[in-house]
Amino acid sequence: MRHRLFILLTIVGFSAGFSQVDESQTGAWYMYFYNLRFKDSLWGIQGDFQYRDWQGLGDMEQLLLRSGVTFSPKGAGIMFTLGYANITTGQFGESDSTFNESRIYQEALFPQKLGNRFYLTHRFRYEQRFVENQDFRTRYRYNLFLNVPLNRKALTQKAIYIALYNELFINGQTGIGDGREVQLFDRNRTYLGIGYVLSSKIRFQLGWMNQKTVNWGKGQLQFSMHHNI
Repeated sequence: MRHRLFILLTIVGFSAGFSQVDESQTGAWYMYFYNLRFKDSLWGIQGDFQYRDWQGLGDMEQLLLRSGVTFSPKGAGIMFTLGYANITTGQFGESDSTFNESRIYQEALFPQKLGNRFYLTHRFRYEQRFVENQDFRTRYRYNLFLNVPLNRKALTQKAIYIALYNELFINGQTGIGDGREVQLFDRNRTYLGIGYVLSSKIRFQLGWMNQKTVNWGKGQLQFSMHHNI
């Protein structure tokens, strides 16, 4: 009986912690993405470093460090990645408590151009997640990106473009340990932004993303730099 009561209190506490998120308060994500293709090679590396804040600055949501090895088969128009991510997640509000996650992931990136101006990218990602105080978990992700240049016909230097994406997250299992469960639907992210191509190697974007989970939904400002090294 005491064991069942402990599990119940754990589930209630876990849910309550996320229900306290202030959905009316806009957060902010600061992101750096990089991509390096080794000279005269089909191999490279890519990744991103992100600081996410519940309120803009001063209340850390997440610190995410992610990098992977890429392989682009000749003439295939696709890039595969095998990578690792380390994520530190903070609680909303005054609490300074955090928990850690190590993550291995595999992804496939399919760029596609429609007409003269529509740049589509499909990203499929499979994650193996080792979350602190939880059982081993997996997750499936699909992201559809769309970039549309406004003052140029292509994403060339000095181009201003509209950037959109929508990403769906599906959990691979519902049980996460100690009687706790999550739903198969994990979250959805919808983004609208404006971008500027500084050079063939650097782009900047400013946008707004709405993230919805089972328990809460929240808007996030996003500031990102995209760097082809």
